[in-house]
Amino acid sequence: MTHATLAPPRRSTGPLDRLRRLRGANNEGVLGIVIVVLALVVGFIAPSFWSATTFVNLAGTTMGTLLFALGVLLVLISGGIDVSFLAIGIFAAYSTMQAVTATGLGSAPVIVPFVVAGAIGLGLGLLNALAVVGLRIPTLIATLGTQGIIRGVLITYVGSRVLSELPATTGDLSTSYLLVVGGSSNTPLSALFVPVVVIAALIAVVLRYTTFGRGIYAIGGHAEFARRAGYPVARIQVGVYALAGVLAGVGGLVHIILVREADPYALVGGELDVIAAVVLGGASIFGGRGSVLGTVLGVVLVSLINNSLVLLGVPSFWQRAAVGAMLLIGVTAQAWRGRRARRPLDAPEPATAGGAA
Repeated sequence: MTHATLAPPRRSTGPLDRLRRLRGANNEGVLGIVIVVLALVVGFIAPSFWSATTFVNLAGTTMGTLLFALGVLLVLISGGIDVSFLAIGIFAAYSTMQAVTATGLGSAPVIVPFVVAGAIGLGLGLLNALAVVGLRIPTLIATLGTQGIIRGVLITYVGSRVLSELPATTGDLSTSYLLVVGGSSNTPLSALFVPVVVIAALIAVVLRYTTFGRGIYAIGGHAEFARRAGYPVARIQVGVYALAGVLAGVGGLVHIILVREADPYALVGGELDVIAAVVLGGASIFGGRGSVLGTVLGVVLVSLINNSLVLLGVPSFWQRAAVGAMLLIGVTAQAWRGRRARRPLDAPEPATAGGAA
């Protein structure tokens, strides 16, 4: 027997294998190509698209959306669906502004309002966990119910007027910029861009390298199998909704700081854009699949669509139609892929955390 016969088989490096690796575990490569092609098309139609102002605007509009999308990503991977995240976000942020103003903490370190908003979001996330895990209500119904409760309590008991002046610390943060571009029509990039990127990276690390993250994927793939494998299903589900609540609370505060006012009626009806971004980013509505990289690309794609249609002078209602159509395409592609995976001759692709970083 020669040494050649003992050598391990070489991995295939054919064109199809290279294309699969380029595609990514959750189609991140495909989404990246779509973004590039869309940018080229829009730039060809409207050459003014190719400017630093456009890309700074794009980065600015994705910050708050990305935090909400990360929470939705966690819930979708675990096999649920959450529509209460924007209600949690504005409740936590508006309540924080009210509390900071009433207690005279307007000049406290900037971390204080973020901790308060995150804590309120945590409490509301645990309310979702109580409904889903404790009462075993289907996630869509549970979060629809909590969404209505949260909005009602906010307007009735917390406040219904717009706070046009933010407390000193958050007000200063709203005018703190990493850079300003655009010449005479200055376009700034908020300093909040850095912590948002850090949070996204931390969520990616949690999903890919921790037992908690692997448990989220396992539960989304099949909750009973995850339980038999030793994962504490109920505790992980509670952790998912709690963390999603924290992300929503912080995202709501980021939104208020960026727009420089606290409006209790803000963010209403924006759930479509966020959910569409996460689904387009490769997160499966059936659970067990998704990544932070894909979610970032999905948020960029939706923001690019909205910004491009504005640049091209398309009426705003067509923006909603375009995002809705993209969501239908994404869900249809997932259903088709699922049917192919269930065919006897096809090996189903495992639901892993690949591409989560």
